[in-house]
Amino acid sequence: MNILFPIDPAGYFKVLRMKQTANNLSRWTKQDTTWMLSLFGTAVGAGILFLPINAGMGGFWPLVIMAVVVAPMTYLSHRGLARFVLSSKSKSADITEVVEEHFGKGAGMLITILYFFAIYPILLIYGNGITNTVDSFLVNQLGMPQFPRWALSLALIVGMMSIMMANRALALKVCEMLVYPLVAILAFMSIYLIPDWNMAALSFDKVPAAGDLLSVVWLTIPVLVFSFNHSPAISSFAVSQKEQYGDDAEHKSSLILKRTSTMLMGFVMLFVFSCVMSLSPEQLAEAKAQNLSILSYLANVKSSPFISYFGPIVAMAAIFSSFIGHYFGAREGLNGIIHKAAPKFATSMSQKKLDKVLAGFFLFTLWGVAIINPSILGMIESLGGPVIAAILFLMPMYAVRNIPALKQFKGQPSNIFVTVMGLLAISSILFGLLK
Repeated sequence: MNILFPIDPAGYFKVLRMKQTANNLSRWTKQDTTWMLSLFGTAVGAGILFLPINAGMGGFWPLVIMAVVVAPMTYLSHRGLARFVLSSKSKSADITEVVEEHFGKGAGMLITILYFFAIYPILLIYGNGITNTVDSFLVNQLGMPQFPRWALSLALIVGMMSIMMANRALALKVCEMLVYPLVAILAFMSIYLIPDWNMAALSFDKVPAAGDLLSVVWLTIPVLVFSFNHSPAISSFAVSQKEQYGDDAEHKSSLILKRTSTMLMGFVMLFVFSCVMSLSPEQLAEAKAQNLSILSYLANVKSSPFISYFGPIVAMAAIFSSFIGHYFGAREGLNGIIHKAAPKFATSMSQKKLDKVLAGFFLFTLWGVAIINPSILGMIESLGGPVIAAILFLMPMYAVRNIPALKQFKGQPSNIFVTVMGLLAISSILFGLLK
């Protein structure tokens, strides 16, 4: 027996290293905060400006159920997607490469296409949303005559795209700078509306029947998915964690995602509750009919100068900040599709020329949709929701059941919850389309 080391020295120091690693993983760092805010900023865009309208039309009590469900729904689904990306043998593989690794090149191409169609409809929503927001602001707050819709929408879309095409680094910096004051102002507005709350909405006499209550929640799930979605950033987030922590990246990723989801639930649901409590269901229905964001509608119906002017400005900032990130994602997605589906065409021109062709495609399609002015909430439910739900909820759960690298997560109760929420989101969308 070793007198100096009554236990095996190698084993002793191995235990010390394991404890040190566990402490490093549990310790919250500045980089973790940066990632949490980046994921938070990805989710907090124009989506939450329309969430109170659909989520609040059923009254106060359905919101209570949504507040209980949304945090685990957001956390577990994004954790599943992060685990899927982390399952690759390569440290730097993004989600498309991970799909190719596990399912083959055909599936990789399919996911690239799905990602494009998950992001592209959001651009259409933003092109239409910025037109409606600016039009309402010019007419109702500044008292100006209404501009022709075709001219206003063209000027706004060209203006946003010109900034990004002129200097990508500047556009991303502007986006980053907009996130923090946007969050602060929205939080302030949530508190500012509290004196206008209608406390009668809290009465138990206004609790709908169980069937009606669950129906309202079910039909609102697609908008919840859209408003809390930060899946576009999950691939780069997971790759970064894997490069830094290696095999321990899953633990750190889960910790960051849990805090992000908690922050989102607290901030967004406070904003939603505050808006819904200060307006009647009839007013929310009117906002939906006018195709306006909640802040633009509040600016039109509230006498407060603060809301009248800051509300639309915040809405414009939210739409513009989200538009920047989603435009680059959609352009890269379409660029990838062209290179994979038509490599000869892609290589026949320079990348700079191809970027101009793609910009022309986005300009004319966004402009066309903005002129038509379809229902923004309808577009969220029917276009953005199904693909996001399939990629975010169902694909990772399918992978857990079929990929050996994820077998340690098989059989967890959370997998059932995520699968059920994904199926509910898709079924709600299909129901809405078939009505």
